[in-house]
Amino acid sequence: MRVSLIVAVYKDIEALDLIVEALKTQTYKDFEVIIVEDNNSVEMKEYINNIKDLNIVHTFQEDNGIQKMRSLNNGIIKSSGEYLVFIDGDCIPYSTFIASYVKSAQKGYLSSGRRVNLGKEYSNKLRNKEIMSFNLEKTFLLHFFAMKKDSLERHIEEGFYFNPDKWLYNTFLKNRKSTTDILGCNYGCYREDMITINGYDEGYGETAVGDDTDIQWRFETIGLKIKSVRNLANIFHLYHPRSIREKISWKKEYELMLKNKQNKKYFCDKGLNQHT
Repeated sequence: MRVSLIVAVYKDIEALDLIVEALKTQTYKDFEVIIVEDNNSVEMKEYINNIKDLNIVHTFQEDNGIQKMRSLNNGIIKSSGEYLVFIDGDCIPYSTFIASYVKSAQKGYLSSGRRVNLGKEYSNKLRNKEIMSFNLEKTFLLHFFAMKKDSLERHIEEGFYFNPDKWLYNTFLKNRKSTTDILGCNYGCYREDMITINGYDEGYGETAVGDDTDIQWRFETIGLKIKSVRNLANIFHLYHPRSIREKISWKKEYELMLKNKQNKKYFCDKGLNQHT
């Protein structure tokens, strides 16, 4: 099965470089990387043009404020994979990341992962290449307590990886209770299901409503269920201060989402159909 990994980026070439290097270590090889830039910078083009050993597609648009939903739709349109996986441009995947999504892919389901929220120290170590994400992944237990102390957030335990084919995962973890709500920075779905709901709703503007909250209920309205790929499809999330988007009031947009949800309006007005 061919996978399209869609990476949402904005200016941070340094973080994107860490993602690119991590993608070169993937155990599953049949995938393309679609870098969806919410901007149109010369520097990003130059960097992407020099990437070797990966199948890269680059989409871009003018920087007219935060238009992440439109940017993601650009990538969906250009994708050729049967299965789509979404990550943000500050999220570094484990070497088993794409393989885990392929393993969990099932018709009628989405797959939803989690993230390891790194603190400043470990984020800087990765950015400065004092340690590579592949090595951190493989020696995670040795770094666990130091990372836990470094991070102001919880969820460092999301970095433990368990092989889905081994007895430990199947005996103790496969059927555990685990949140399956979508995180926009780590989930996967069949492309045909994304087309059915008309992609991301661009009507929410600069808010994060459309990233995960809105798209989840629209997927569920067409009958899809969500399965967890916690501790399977792992990513390291680099530390950064809260973005300005997270400080914007979402009241109006959230009320619109609730109205659409009540009316079961899963096919959004401003989605893939807005693109030529």
